[in-house]
Amino acid sequence: MISFLTMLCLVSMVIPAAIGNIIAYPISKKWSLSISNYIKNVLALRLFAILRAYRSFYFWGYEESKKDLPEQFIVISNHQSLLDIPVFFKFFHGKEVRFIAKDTLGRHIPLVSEMLRTQQHCLIPRKAKPMDAMRYVETFGKRVIKNNQIPVLFPEGSRTKNGQVGKFYSAGFRRLVESTNLPVVVCALEGGYALRDLRKIFTSLKKGSYRVKVLKVYDCPKTKDDCNVILDESRQLIQEQVDSWRKIPSNQKY
Repeated sequence: MISFLTMLCLVSMVIPAAIGNIIAYPISKKWSLSISNYIKNVLALRLFAILRAYRSFYFWGYEESKKDLPEQFIVISNHQSLLDIPVFFKFFHGKEVRFIAKDTLGRHIPLVSEMLRTQQHCLIPRKAKPMDAMRYVETFGKRVIKNNQIPVLFPEGSRTKNGQVGKFYSAGFRRLVESTNLPVVVCALEGGYALRDLRKIFTSLKKGSYRVKVLKVYDCPKTKDDCNVILDESRQLIQEQVDSWRKIPSNQKY
């Protein structure tokens, strides 16, 4: 019965917005943007409330870790699931968050695809040559500065399958830094690797949790070596935080 109620609530939220945006996107970018903003500002917040009520799925956003954030910044984080997107929408609610992602997310994913395209997130073609990919990032960096947005980059490049933090790649990070000159905020995510695709999201929710926390704020790196130091330290910090979280029950914050 509880599973049915969960599905009923999720479907009643998701389907109208998803279908509405699929219809609106080719007709009116203004309509699509309105629906996309509703998805980001309303549905992303309600999603976790429903999961908490019906599936004992906890969202732990460590608000105290955000107290010293600059006005605008780059976020780098580990990457575990499609749900990382609404997690960051919720955690940085009130700010305009924009993601760098593969262009495959811009197609055929309910709620997500039209929203990413309409809101002008950075969608890099999977088969793009390295220099072309960097041009996408550079254009995106200039756009987020102009619009006072918060760019989010997952340096691993793809979702982890086991929750362990993978290698951090530096090229996209360096180009984003060069095109924005923003400080860097390191965040850790935990809980999404068990929900890494749509099938897992619907089968592995019960008594789970999702956690997100700011670990460190760096001044804008000035050199390639500075960027590499930040990535190396960040990866270690995130892995240590993930390991620490895995020692506590999902229904406990600390």
